[in-house]
This record gives sequence, structure tokens and C-alpha cells, in this order.
Amino acid sequence: MVHIRAIEEKDNDTIGRIVQESLEEAGLAVLGTAYFDPHLFSLSQYYCQPDRQYWVMEKDGEVIGGIGVGPFNVKEKIGEIQKLYVTQNERGQGLAHRLMRQALNYAEKHYSRLYIETFASLSAANALYRTYGFEKLDAPLEGTEHSACDTWLIREL
Repeated sequence: MVHIRAIEEKDNDTIGRIVQESLEEAGLAVLGTAYFDPHLFSLSQYYCQPDRQYWVMEKDGEVIGGIGVGPFNVKEKIGEIQKLYVTQNERGQGLAHRLMRQALNYAEKHYSRLYIETFASLSAANALYRTYGFEKLDAPLEGTEHSACDTWLIREL
């Protein structure tokens, strides 16, 4: 059985490891990516503020992925999809769709637009984002922290 719940402190190391392993698999364990985010192994603390949320997905009691929504530009009410990852052996089963719907439901209550920074080489992820109405931008929004990314998307909420 698969279910989604809010991140807890006990999930920090597992999610941090899933993010790093996923980026390593894709050849993207480089500066300017989530691989080196300072809060990567303390996400439960980072996402405990009222303007952000992170969910983990469990299967048979084991965390297999997660997704976050947080502020990108507070003044313009732009949120950001953050750290959407599913373990390699669980991909291709529609689980990322469930995580995306969870994030969109939250984002619609807190933001007017939702932003994503990613890589063109992550074709499955980009197809997922297009399915949910994200449109490609020519350049990153001002204030980006992931300087290595080469693909930027946005969606009106």
C-alpha cells in the first residue's frame, strides 16, 4: 500500500539520500543542483514553516519518494515545486503523478504561480510537468538558487 504524508524528522536522511542517489543516477550530482542544498538532510525543519510543505511517499512502511512546495518569490506569490524524487525501482508506476497532485492542491491555496527548475535531460520529469500545464520559460526567474539547471517552467494557479 502506498500513501503520502507530511515529512517527519525521521525521514530527513532517507529523503536526502533519495535526492542525491537520483541526481547521481542522472549524472547531475553537481554544484548548482539540489544535491548540494544546505537543508537537504534537514528538510523536516525547513518545511515546518507555514508557507511551505514537504510530503513523503511510503510503500509498505518504507519512504520511496517525496515532493515539496515552497516560496520562490513571496512578493509576487510565486511558489516552487521542490525536490520531486522517487526511488529508481519505483519509477514508471504513476507515483510522481500522485505526488504532483498533492503539491498542486497545496500550492493553489498559497500561491498564484508555481515554478520549476530542472534539466532538459530529465525527459520523464519534463513530460510530467507538461501534463500538469507547466510551460517552458526561456530563462530562469530572478533569484534562482539552482544555477546548473537548464530548463525552467511555470504554471498559473
